[in-house]
Amino acid sequence: MPLLEPDPRSLRPAGRREPSPDRVPDRLAGGTPEPLRSELIALLGADKVYWKVSDLVRYASDASPYRFVPQVVVVAEDIDDVSTVLSYAHGRGREVVFRAAGTSLNGQAQGEDILVDVRRHWAGIEVLDDGLRARVLPGTTVVRANAALARHGRVLGPDPASAIACTIGGVVANNASGMTAGTTRNSYRTVSSLTFVLPGGTVVDTGDPGADEDLAHAEPRLCDSLLALKAEIEADAELTARIRAKYEIKNTNGYRLDAFLDGATPVEILRGLMVGSEGTFGFISEVVFDTLPLDRLVSTALLFFPSLPAAAAAVPLFNEAGAIAVELMDGNTLRASVSVKGVPADWAGLPRDTTALLVEFRAPDEAAQEAYERAATEVMAGLELVTPVASATNELTRDARTIAGYWKARKAFVTAVGGSRPSGTTLITEDFAVPPSSLSEACAALLELQARHGFDAAVAGHAAHGNLHFLLAFDASKPSDVERYAAFMDEFCRLTVERFDGSLKAEHATGRNIAPFLELEWGPKATELMWRTKQVIDPDGVLAPRIVLDRDPQAHLRGLKTIPKVEPIADPCIECGFCEPTCPSRDLTTTPRQRIVLLRELMRQPYGSAVESGLLDAYGHDAVDTCAGDSTCALDCPVGIDTGALMREFRHRRHSPREERVAALAARNFKAVEASARLAVAAADKVGDRLLERVTGLARRAVRPDLVPQWLPQIPGAARATLPRTERVGAVAVYYPACVNRIFGEPEGFRGPSLPQALVAVSERAGRPVWIPDDVSGTCCATIWHSKGYVEGNAVMANRIVEAAWGWTAGGRLPLVVDASSCTLGIGHEVVPYLTDGNRELHRELKVVDSVVWAAQELLPRLTILRTARSAVLHPTCSMRHLGDEAELLAVASACAEEVVVPDDAGCCGFAGDRGMLHPELTASATAREAAEVCSRPYEAHLSANRMCEVGLERGTGRRYYSVILELERATRPGPAYLRRS
Repeated sequence: MPLLEPDPRSLRPAGRREPSPDRVPDRLAGGTPEPLRSELIALLGADKVYWKVSDLVRYASDASPYRFVPQVVVVAEDIDDVSTVLSYAHGRGREVVFRAAGTSLNGQAQGEDILVDVRRHWAGIEVLDDGLRARVLPGTTVVRANAALARHGRVLGPDPASAIACTIGGVVANNASGMTAGTTRNSYRTVSSLTFVLPGGTVVDTGDPGADEDLAHAEPRLCDSLLALKAEIEADAELTARIRAKYEIKNTNGYRLDAFLDGATPVEILRGLMVGSEGTFGFISEVVFDTLPLDRLVSTALLFFPSLPAAAAAVPLFNEAGAIAVELMDGNTLRASVSVKGVPADWAGLPRDTTALLVEFRAPDEAAQEAYERAATEVMAGLELVTPVASATNELTRDARTIAGYWKARKAFVTAVGGSRPSGTTLITEDFAVPPSSLSEACAALLELQARHGFDAAVAGHAAHGNLHFLLAFDASKPSDVERYAAFMDEFCRLTVERFDGSLKAEHATGRNIAPFLELEWGPKATELMWRTKQVIDPDGVLAPRIVLDRDPQAHLRGLKTIPKVEPIADPCIECGFCEPTCPSRDLTTTPRQRIVLLRELMRQPYGSAVESGLLDAYGHDAVDTCAGDSTCALDCPVGIDTGALMREFRHRRHSPREERVAALAARNFKAVEASARLAVAAADKVGDRLLERVTGLARRAVRPDLVPQWLPQIPGAARATLPRTERVGAVAVYYPACVNRIFGEPEGFRGPSLPQALVAVSERAGRPVWIPDDVSGTCCATIWHSKGYVEGNAVMANRIVEAAWGWTAGGRLPLVVDASSCTLGIGHEVVPYLTDGNRELHRELKVVDSVVWAAQELLPRLTILRTARSAVLHPTCSMRHLGDEAELLAVASACAEEVVVPDDAGCCGFAGDRGMLHPELTASATAREAAEVCSRPYEAHLSANRMCEVGLERGTGRRYYSVILELERATRPGPAYLRRS
């Protein structure tokens, strides 16, 4: 064991705890039981079988209110792995559930036996026919697929609100739709073909002309049975009419019985049945979509009505006018949403009955946009609109920022209610559909029902399609709360079916909480046909039992998860998984959601239990050490949880008093530390990479990997010992070279000025000279201490840099230009909590500007571009995403290159200062997909805006990255027509 290994018990959550009845039992403390573990490892290999108790716990939760602990998790790499697992399950009488993003809202991604992860190795998109079709792998997010299609002016039909996180496999398996898809743009209507693996292992490609012949040869009984069911349904005119009627509105409850009517052959029937089957019929390994035009011209209005009936009456008028989306928000929703940043504060004073419609039109060209706007204006002229608060304008707008604000307000429903719900409560997101003509009546009935059962009364939804959403929060650890939820569900389901003939699930799929009510909606004949269909396709019941079909009337009350209080910053987590795609450790150890899920299980356990010990032993490395701490998770989290900040706090808790003192001492003496670091880097150039890698590797094993960095060959040489000479007189800004750029130089073989020289030069050329203070040495943005959780050292440096900046900028009269995006974020924002009251006042007067923003706004308009690169690939850093500076980075790069590409898979590189040296595997994992894109073709320039991120990208891609400021200097430098880069 390393000498300074921290005590795992330091990560034990504080606070009072009582063992929970849904805690993981002690029998799973050792992880996957034998012989299941060894048999699967023998079949698949150890790297594909996750068996530790921490693995089982982190995969036990999804975005639903349910929690089921798997016996084992398999990470499948290809169809052979899937077939192997299915064959094993058949032979051993076991059950299999497939899981991709885990954003399903009704427990579809959970299993109690073998859980198969089909996200990690299943991402990719191939654009076909210039975008008219797209072949997509099931682990690809909707956002990622649409990014590739956008270059061709196309888009997928389904547009779920979880598009940043949900994956294509889940979208198709649940027939998810969204705000614009309705009944015509969903997966059932836009899937061209599917490739899937049936429970028996047969692989079917419905796009193959010989698919029916092959299937008849492989599974004749299945083909005969499907055709017999088709004939039976078609012979029953009443049933046929009922099936057609059920899909006139949005409906994802039960199996798509209309597949028997729409498909002429067994393969065609299966293609339809697989959509919305929730993983119970097979594994979808590939989807070919017919795409839709991406209409880029948008006109939107947020309209306020005096009452819900008045708003509902306007919905069909906007549908007829061609609106692609009509979203409804009742008064309670509007008022609750003011807790979300960006939502107008005056909504808090809206009258009780006020209701809003968010109406959007999308057009391919100016003429069509004007026609839509004329039609919308004509409708609006005849409406009873109100302006109860100043922010209510009731006007159509084309302004992208305003439109984004409207949609943020619409989506704030979940954020507001989910984030403000009492700690310890489970959140359930429900949706249903009624005929649009019944919209107003259904809303009123739902609000009354919520209030009567003691739930917050609020409703929002896709009004254009009669699809409404509401949230329920209750404490699953309290029997009385569970009884209240059960009573509500019983009455809600009867109300929807018996009064409105509606769909109990419009777009979230049946799942565990509606399975007991399936027959209530469909009736005994149709429901029995669904059971028979399941028996025909999966006769041994291997796949996802109890997720769509369950005869237990209390099934929706089984497995409800408790939500123990863990940390105030994490308690609002609704376990939705939106944070996961952006997390750099998602394919290595854990994700933000999983970090919180593991903490909650610790709080369910009694002190000293075997399960608690196993979880604590793994948590240090899997959660704390391999978190990059970039906090991009907070940007995508609907309730704003910064799991990176929580992990930094845990790092602090693990520090001994001696470690904190040493860190503070380093901050107080940073001038000497900085000089020593530069000398050490210079000396390393003479020693050689191989020896340094060996020496640091030995030191890491002896001391602790999280304290001793691993030497990497990509580490650049030392920076110049002196900074460029500048003059204070006449300077229009203060230039602060970050310590990383005072220690490390440019990439090996780079020809040209240093970054400080380049920024000084381009500023001078633009007539906007900058001044570098003589005493910047010994100062830092404090991120070094902040990222590691050294509180005292952080405070020392945070206050030092603010006091120095105040003096340099003449009390904030000059902007402070910083040449590393993470340092810009650090000085501009992250130092604030550690400042004294006096220095906080000084900080408010500072204007901290990133060098890329400085270049885009102050220099580019005044510079002449003399030469450009043929192509450049660009890496926006996560700090720039926090700062909102990505557009400026693209602007500078676009001025310097004829073609600029931002990889679709660009994300946090995981280097995070020196974390990529402490855990090189983090950067390797974080950059893998981006690296594949970058290396798929040559680029003349590889650009970014942070030195250590550039090192991480060079390590991940093998390509030499450097600052976009260096490229700008080259592009504007007087001299020969072409200046060599190396």
